Amino acid sequence: MTRILLLGGTGDAQKIARQLGRAHVYSLAGLGKVPDDLKCAVRVGGFGGSEGLARYLASEAIGLVIDATHPYAARISANAVEACRVAKVPCWALRRPAWQPQAGDDWRMVDDWNGLIDALAAFRRPLFTLGREPLAHLDEIPPYQFWTVRVLDSHPDTARARILAARGPFTLDGERALFALQGFDVVVSKNSGGAATEAKLEVARERGLPVIMLRRPVLPDVDREFAGVADLLDALPPQAHADSAQ
Repeated sequence: MTRILLLGGTGDAQKIARQLGRAHVYSLAGLGKVPDDLKCAVRVGGFGGSEGLARYLASEAIGLVIDATHPYAARISANAVEACRVAKVPCWALRRPAWQPQAGDDWRMVDDWNGLIDALAAFRRPLFTLGREPLAHLDEIPPYQFWTVRVLDSHPDTARARILAARGPFTLDGERALFALQGFDVVVSKNSGGAATEAKLEVARERGLPVIMLRRPVLPDVDREFAGVADLLDALPPQAHADSAQ
């Protein structure tokens, strides 16, 4: 039997983890909620870079690594590929397709935080949907701006920012209500892809709002790449599944 290490932390990763049997391992970096409905083992915490991960693969007799981390978790993905090369273990990746601009969209592409701040200078009430990174910059908010920062976990508001704790998936009606209440004039987003957080882009389109979009990092090549959960699960050996005898 091939023992699987699943690198996760996303909703898609949880869908895969729920299908894995008890011999396999679901790995989380430590942020977010740890699922309690899995049959596979759950490991929380880092490995110590690619070298530490390579040692773990050898010591735990891992025969396949599946990278189902966030599309912007470039360091983790690079570590996984390097560790698999050293340990001579195949590496698969789930890489959901990026969103594509549609008619009526006003996307302003940026490469990093500095570019993002430059693009944001003309606006007053941005909605940040980047995760935790804006929290490190709350003391840098210009006096004419008020930020809303949506993150997974609660954090205190400041005089110039509202920290909104919320977890997707987000509905179209819910996003419409939020935008109407808060009066955003721009959305700041990663191009994460998938349906869970796409509604904000549709509401921005409806309201004629620009979207400052952080480009995806370039990720390393893997042995097999999948665009969807179903295709990846179909490719797994039957004994990997939770309902198989292990």
